[in-house]
Amino acid sequence: MAADNMKEPLFSAKNRKLLSTPLGRENPITVQVLGICSALAVTAKLEPSVVMALSVVAVMGIGNTVISLLRNTVPPRIRIIVQLTVIASLVILVDQVLKAIAYDVSKQLSVFVGLIITNCIIMGRFEAFGMSNKPWPSFLDGIGNAMGYGWILIAVGFVRELLGSGTLYGFQVIPQAFYDAGYVDNGMAILPPMALIIVGAIIWIQRYKDRELIEEN
Repeated sequence: MAADNMKEPLFSAKNRKLLSTPLGRENPITVQVLGICSALAVTAKLEPSVVMALSVVAVMGIGNTVISLLRNTVPPRIRIIVQLTVIASLVILVDQVLKAIAYDVSKQLSVFVGLIITNCIIMGRFEAFGMSNKPWPSFLDGIGNAMGYGWILIAVGFVRELLGSGTLYGFQVIPQAFYDAGYVDNGMAILPPMALIIVGAIIWIQRYKDRELIEEN
C-alpha cells in the first residue's frame, strides 16, 4: 500500500481536485463565507487586490507544506501556537518583500498584509488539511484555496475600480469622451458595502448555476 501511494502521480486526479474544487464548489469565500474582511478592505483598487491574492497564495502554499512536515512532531496542545508562528513568519517575509519591490502597494495595503495572520481560511486549512496530510497534497490544497480566495478578491477589485474610478490597475479605461458627455464615476463603488454587494452577487450566480450547493448548505 505504501509503495502504491509513493507511485501516485504528482498531478493525479485526486491532487488536481485539490487545486480545482476551491475555485468553485468549495470556494472559501463564496461557499464557506470565510475571509470576507479582506474583500471589504483591500479591493477598492485592482492592484492591491492582486498583490493581496498573491501574498496569500505564497503564505498558504508554503505554510500548509511546513505544517504538514511538522505534523508528527508538534504536540497537539501547542499546535495552534505553532501554526500562528508559521503564518506570522511567512507574513513578515511577504511584507518585507513587498516593501522591497512594490513599496507603494505595500503602503496601500498597510496593516492588511499583517492581518493575513488572522485570516481564518489559512488557519482552517492548516488545521483541517496540513495537520493530517502529506506535504505535496498539503501544498496543492494551500495553493488551491488561496487561488479560490484570490480570484474573488481580483474580481471584486476589478469591478470596484472600474465603476468607482474608471481605471484598471491605475490606467484609464473609460474614455474621456464619456466623461465629457456627462458620465460620472460611481462613488459608492469604492465604499466597503459595494464589496459585499459584489461578493453577494457572485455567491448568487454560483449557487444558481450549481443547485446542489443549496441542498448541501
